[in-house]
Amino acid sequence: MQVPAHLDYERAASADHAIALLVRYGPGARILAGGHSLIPMMKLRLVQPEVLIDINGVPDLCYLNLTDARLRIGTLTRHTQLLESQIVSEHFAILRDAERVIADPIVRNWGTVGGSLCQADPSEDLSAAFAAMKGTMVIHGPDGSREVSAREFHTGPYETVVGPAELLTEINLPIRPGGGSAYQKVSRRTGDWPVGAAGAAVWLTGDTIADAGIGLTAVGATHFAAAEAEEYLRGKTATEETLARAGDIAAENCRPVTDQRGPADYKRHLARELTIRALRLSVARARGHAA
Repeated sequence: MQVPAHLDYERAASADHAIALLVRYGPGARILAGGHSLIPMMKLRLVQPEVLIDINGVPDLCYLNLTDARLRIGTLTRHTQLLESQIVSEHFAILRDAERVIADPIVRNWGTVGGSLCQADPSEDLSAAFAAMKGTMVIHGPDGSREVSAREFHTGPYETVVGPAELLTEINLPIRPGGGSAYQKVSRRTGDWPVGAAGAAVWLTGDTIADAGIGLTAVGATHFAAAEAEEYLRGKTATEETLARAGDIAAENCRPVTDQRGPADYKRHLARELTIRALRLSVARARGHAA
Protein backbone atom coordinates (compact mmCIF):
# COMPACT_ATOMS: atom_id res chain seq x y z
CA MET A 1 0.00 0.00 0.00
CA GLN A 2 1.29 3.43 -0.96
CA VAL A 3 0.90 6.14 1.67
CA PRO A 4 2.11 9.74 1.88
CA ALA A 5 5.09 10.73 3.98
CA HIS A 6 4.48 12.25 7.42
CA LEU A 7 3.16 15.81 7.32
CA ASP A 8 1.30 18.41 9.35
CA TYR A 9 -2.18 19.72 8.61
CA GLU A 10 -3.70 23.17 8.91
CA ARG A 11 -7.23 24.27 8.05
CA ALA A 12 -7.57 27.82 6.74
CA ALA A 13 -10.55 29.96 7.76
CA SER A 14 -10.10 32.58 5.02
CA ALA A 15 -7.93 33.40 2.03
CA ASP A 16 -5.85 35.77 4.15
CA HIS A 17 -5.44 33.06 6.79
CA ALA A 18 -4.25 30.61 4.12
CA ILE A 19 -1.68 33.12 2.91
CA ALA A 20 -0.52 33.76 6.47
CA LEU A 21 -0.03 30.01 6.91
CA LEU A 22 1.92 29.83 3.66
CA VAL A 23 4.17 32.61 4.92
CA ARG A 24 4.63 30.85 8.27
CA TYR A 25 5.53 27.42 6.86
CA GLY A 26 7.44 28.51 3.77
CA PRO A 27 8.14 26.43 0.64
CA GLY A 28 7.35 23.16 2.43
CA ALA A 29 3.63 23.99 2.52
CA ARG A 30 1.08 23.02 -0.14
CA ILE A 31 -2.51 24.10 -0.63
CA LEU A 32 -5.16 21.36 -0.52
CA ALA A 33 -8.26 22.04 -2.59
CA GLY A 34 -9.97 19.04 -4.22
CA GLY A 35 -6.84 16.93 -3.82
CA HIS A 36 -7.58 14.55 -6.70
CA SER A 37 -4.17 15.21 -8.25
CA LEU A 38 -2.15 16.16 -5.19
CA ILE A 39 -3.06 13.18 -2.97
CA PRO A 40 -2.10 10.51 -5.56
CA MET A 41 1.22 12.28 -6.14
CA MET A 42 1.81 12.31 -2.38
CA LYS A 43 1.08 8.59 -2.17
CA LEU A 44 3.66 7.95 -4.86
CA ARG A 45 6.11 10.25 -3.01
CA LEU A 46 6.41 12.39 -6.14
CA VAL A 47 5.73 15.37 -3.89
CA GLN A 48 6.36 15.41 -0.14
CA PRO A 49 4.95 18.56 1.43
CA GLU A 50 5.73 19.22 5.08
CA VAL A 51 2.35 20.88 5.69
CA LEU A 52 -1.02 20.70 3.95
CA ILE A 53 -3.12 23.86 4.19
CA ASP A 54 -6.75 22.91 3.58
CA ILE A 55 -8.80 25.74 2.03
CA ASN A 56 -12.04 23.78 1.58
CA GLY A 57 -13.59 25.58 4.55
CA VAL A 58 -13.23 29.00 2.91
CA PRO A 59 -16.71 29.76 1.46
CA ASP A 60 -15.63 33.08 -0.06
CA LEU A 61 -13.53 31.22 -2.64
CA CYS A 62 -16.44 29.27 -4.15
CA TYR A 63 -18.64 31.35 -6.47
CA LEU A 64 -19.78 32.06 -10.00
CA ASN A 65 -20.63 35.75 -10.47
CA LEU A 66 -21.55 37.70 -13.58
CA THR A 67 -20.47 41.33 -13.10
CA ASP A 68 -19.31 44.10 -15.43
CA ALA A 69 -19.54 41.86 -18.52
CA ARG A 70 -17.24 39.32 -16.88
CA LEU A 71 -17.73 35.86 -15.45
CA ARG A 72 -15.85 35.65 -12.15
CA ILE A 73 -15.03 32.10 -11.03
CA GLY A 74 -13.80 31.47 -7.51
CA THR A 75 -10.86 29.12 -7.20
CA LEU A 76 -12.85 26.61 -5.09
CA THR A 77 -15.68 26.36 -7.61
CA ARG A 78 -16.29 22.65 -8.23
CA HIS A 79 -16.27 21.17 -11.72
CA THR A 80 -19.91 20.18 -11.33
CA GLN A 81 -20.87 23.79 -10.63
CA LEU A 82 -19.36 24.88 -13.95
CA LEU A 83 -21.05 22.01 -15.75
CA GLU A 84 -24.50 22.79 -14.32
CA SER A 85 -24.35 26.60 -14.50
CA GLN A 86 -26.83 28.23 -16.88
CA ILE A 87 -24.59 31.31 -17.09
CA VAL A 88 -21.67 29.17 -18.21
CA SER A 89 -23.80 27.32 -20.78
CA GLU A 90 -25.12 30.58 -22.19
CA HIS A 91 -21.85 32.49 -22.47
CA PHE A 92 -19.05 29.90 -22.37
CA ALA A 93 -20.12 26.65 -24.03
CA ILE A 94 -16.44 25.65 -24.17
CA LEU A 95 -16.43 25.17 -20.39
CA ARG A 96 -19.58 23.04 -20.49
CA ASP A 97 -18.05 20.94 -23.27
CA ALA A 98 -14.81 20.49 -21.34
CA GLU A 99 -16.45 19.66 -18.03
CA ARG A 100 -18.56 16.95 -19.64
CA VAL A 101 -15.40 15.00 -20.49
CA ILE A 102 -13.35 15.65 -17.34
CA ALA A 103 -12.99 12.55 -15.16
CA ASP A 104 -16.23 11.23 -13.61
CA PRO A 105 -19.04 12.57 -11.39
CA ILE A 106 -17.19 11.75 -8.16
CA VAL A 107 -14.14 13.75 -9.22
CA ARG A 108 -16.24 16.58 -10.66
CA ASN A 109 -18.26 16.89 -7.46
CA TRP A 110 -15.18 17.56 -5.33
CA GLY A 111 -12.41 18.62 -7.71
CA THR A 112 -11.93 22.38 -8.05
CA VAL A 113 -11.26 24.70 -10.95
CA GLY A 114 -8.36 26.41 -9.20
CA GLY A 115 -6.82 23.13 -8.12
CA SER A 116 -6.85 21.82 -11.69
CA LEU A 117 -5.18 24.96 -13.01
CA CYS A 118 -2.55 25.08 -10.27
CA GLN A 119 -1.67 21.41 -10.77
CA ALA A 120 -0.48 22.54 -14.22
CA ASP A 121 -0.61 19.09 -15.77
CA PRO A 122 0.43 19.34 -19.46
CA SER A 123 -2.76 17.44 -20.35
CA GLU A 124 -5.15 19.57 -18.29
CA ASP A 125 -8.46 20.30 -20.08
CA LEU A 126 -9.41 23.57 -18.39
CA SER A 127 -6.00 25.12 -19.03
CA ALA A 128 -6.63 24.87 -22.77
CA ALA A 129 -10.20 26.13 -22.40
CA PHE A 130 -9.19 29.22 -20.42
CA ALA A 131 -6.32 29.86 -22.84
CA ALA A 132 -8.79 29.85 -25.74
CA MET A 133 -11.11 32.25 -23.89
CA LYS A 134 -8.17 34.54 -23.00
CA GLY A 135 -9.03 34.53 -19.32
CA THR A 136 -7.31 36.39 -16.50
CA MET A 137 -6.08 34.84 -13.24
CA VAL A 138 -6.22 36.75 -9.95
CA ILE A 139 -3.43 35.82 -7.54
CA HIS A 140 -3.46 36.99 -3.92
CA GLY A 141 -0.38 37.23 -1.71
CA PRO A 142 1.02 39.04 1.34
CA ASP A 143 1.45 42.24 -0.68
CA GLY A 144 -2.02 42.25 -2.24
CA SER A 145 -3.47 40.97 -5.50
CA ARG A 146 -2.11 40.81 -9.01
CA GLU A 147 -3.51 39.63 -12.33
CA VAL A 148 -1.89 37.55 -15.05
CA SER A 149 -3.31 36.26 -18.30
CA ALA A 150 -4.21 32.59 -18.60
CA ARG A 151 -1.39 32.25 -21.11
CA GLU A 152 1.19 33.58 -18.69
CA PHE A 153 -0.07 31.49 -15.77
CA HIS A 154 1.71 28.23 -16.66
CA THR A 155 5.47 28.36 -16.95
CA GLY A 156 6.07 24.67 -17.65
CA PRO A 157 4.89 21.16 -16.72
CA TYR A 158 3.52 21.31 -13.17
CA GLU A 159 4.77 24.89 -12.78
CA THR A 160 2.88 28.19 -12.52
CA VAL A 161 3.61 31.82 -11.70
CA VAL A 162 1.96 31.42 -8.28
CA GLY A 163 4.64 32.13 -5.67
CA PRO A 164 5.28 30.04 -2.51
CA ALA A 165 3.22 32.46 -0.37
CA GLU A 166 0.51 33.19 -2.96
CA LEU A 167 -2.92 31.78 -3.71
CA LEU A 168 -4.93 31.71 -6.93
CA THR A 169 -8.28 33.17 -5.87
CA GLU A 170 -10.24 33.90 -9.05
CA ILE A 171 -10.48 33.42 -12.80
CA ASN A 172 -12.07 36.16 -14.93
CA LEU A 173 -13.54 35.63 -18.39
CA PRO A 174 -14.71 38.60 -20.50
CA ILE A 175 -18.11 38.36 -22.17
CA ARG A 176 -17.87 39.76 -25.70
CA PRO A 177 -20.61 40.09 -28.34
CA GLY A 178 -20.68 37.87 -31.40
CA GLY A 179 -18.85 35.01 -29.74
CA GLY A 180 -19.05 31.24 -29.84
CA SER A 181 -16.83 28.57 -28.32
CA ALA A 182 -16.36 24.80 -28.21
CA TYR A 183 -14.11 22.04 -26.87
CA GLN A 184 -13.23 18.77 -28.60
CA LYS A 185 -11.31 15.89 -27.02
CA VAL A 186 -10.09 12.39 -27.83
CA SER A 187 -9.19 10.09 -24.95
CA ARG A 188 -8.51 6.38 -24.59
CA ARG A 189 -11.58 5.88 -22.42
CA THR A 190 -14.37 7.97 -20.93
CA GLY A 191 -13.11 10.49 -18.38
CA ASP A 192 -9.43 9.84 -19.09
CA TRP A 193 -6.73 12.42 -19.72
CA PRO A 194 -6.77 13.46 -23.39
CA VAL A 195 -4.64 11.95 -26.08
CA GLY A 196 -5.23 15.33 -27.66
CA ALA A 197 -7.79 18.11 -27.25
CA ALA A 198 -8.58 21.52 -28.67
CA GLY A 199 -10.70 24.41 -27.48
CA ALA A 200 -11.70 27.32 -29.68
CA ALA A 201 -13.45 30.66 -29.40
CA VAL A 202 -14.36 33.01 -32.23
CA TRP A 203 -15.90 36.46 -32.29
CA LEU A 204 -17.62 37.33 -35.56
CA THR A 205 -18.51 40.59 -37.23
CA GLY A 206 -20.85 39.40 -39.93
CA ASP A 207 -18.95 36.56 -41.58
CA THR A 208 -15.55 37.98 -40.62
CA ILE A 209 -13.54 36.59 -37.73
CA ALA A 210 -12.77 39.68 -35.66
CA ASP A 211 -10.83 37.67 -33.10
CA ALA A 212 -10.12 34.05 -32.25
CA GLY A 213 -8.65 31.97 -29.46
CA ILE A 214 -7.37 28.41 -29.77
CA GLY A 215 -6.28 26.27 -26.82
CA LEU A 216 -4.49 22.94 -27.19
CA THR A 217 -3.63 20.38 -24.56
CA ALA A 218 -1.56 17.16 -24.45
CA VAL A 219 0.17 18.06 -27.74
CA GLY A 220 3.03 20.27 -26.55
CA ALA A 221 1.52 23.66 -27.40
CA THR A 222 3.34 26.62 -25.84
CA HIS A 223 1.20 28.07 -23.02
CA PHE A 224 -1.63 25.74 -24.14
CA ALA A 225 -2.31 28.08 -27.10
CA ALA A 226 -2.02 28.05 -30.90
CA ALA A 227 -1.10 31.72 -31.30
CA GLU A 228 0.04 31.41 -34.93
CA ALA A 229 -3.30 29.93 -35.99
CA GLU A 230 -5.17 32.66 -34.11
CA GLU A 231 -3.19 35.35 -35.92
CA TYR A 232 -3.99 33.74 -39.26
CA LEU A 233 -7.74 33.74 -38.52
CA ARG A 234 -8.09 37.40 -37.59
CA GLY A 235 -9.76 39.34 -40.37
CA LYS A 236 -10.50 36.23 -42.44
CA THR A 237 -13.93 35.12 -43.62
CA ALA A 238 -15.20 32.16 -41.61
CA THR A 239 -15.15 29.57 -44.39
CA GLU A 240 -14.35 25.88 -44.20
CA GLU A 241 -11.11 26.50 -46.09
CA THR A 242 -10.04 29.17 -43.60
CA LEU A 243 -10.76 26.92 -40.64
CA ALA A 244 -8.89 24.02 -42.25
CA ARG A 245 -5.83 26.18 -42.80
CA ALA A 246 -5.95 27.27 -39.15
CA GLY A 247 -5.96 23.61 -38.17
CA ASP A 248 -2.88 23.03 -40.32
CA ILE A 249 -1.05 25.91 -38.67
CA ALA A 250 -2.01 24.74 -35.17
CA ALA A 251 -0.64 21.27 -35.90
CA GLU A 252 2.55 22.62 -37.45
CA ASN A 253 3.38 24.68 -34.37
CA CYS A 254 2.74 22.18 -31.57
CA ARG A 255 5.35 19.77 -30.23
CA PRO A 256 3.73 16.46 -29.25
CA VAL A 257 5.78 13.61 -27.85
CA THR A 258 5.27 9.88 -28.02
CA ASP A 259 4.10 8.40 -24.73
CA GLN A 260 1.72 5.78 -23.33
CA ARG A 261 -1.28 7.65 -24.78
CA GLY A 262 -0.08 7.60 -28.37
CA PRO A 263 2.60 8.41 -30.95
CA ALA A 264 3.59 11.98 -31.76
CA ASP A 265 2.34 11.80 -35.37
CA TYR A 266 -1.12 10.76 -34.23
CA LYS A 267 -1.24 13.56 -31.68
CA ARG A 268 -0.28 16.09 -34.34
CA HIS A 269 -3.08 14.72 -36.51
CA LEU A 270 -5.48 15.18 -33.60
CA ALA A 271 -4.28 18.75 -33.06
CA ARG A 272 -5.30 19.57 -36.63
CA GLU A 273 -8.60 17.71 -36.74
CA LEU A 274 -9.82 18.75 -33.30
CA THR A 275 -8.89 22.38 -33.93
CA ILE A 276 -10.96 22.36 -37.10
CA ARG A 277 -13.91 20.71 -35.36
CA ALA A 278 -13.78 23.11 -32.41
CA LEU A 279 -13.56 26.12 -34.74
CA ARG A 280 -16.41 24.83 -36.91
CA LEU A 281 -18.69 24.38 -33.90
CA SER A 282 -17.63 27.73 -32.43
CA VAL A 283 -18.56 29.52 -35.67
CA ALA A 284 -21.90 27.72 -35.75
CA ARG A 285 -22.61 28.75 -32.17
CA ALA A 286 -21.58 32.35 -32.84
CA ARG A 287 -24.11 32.39 -35.68
CA GLY A 288 -26.78 30.87 -33.44
CA HIS A 289 -26.93 27.65 -35.42
CA ALA A 290 -25.89 25.22 -32.69
CA ALA A 291 -26.44 24.74 -28.97
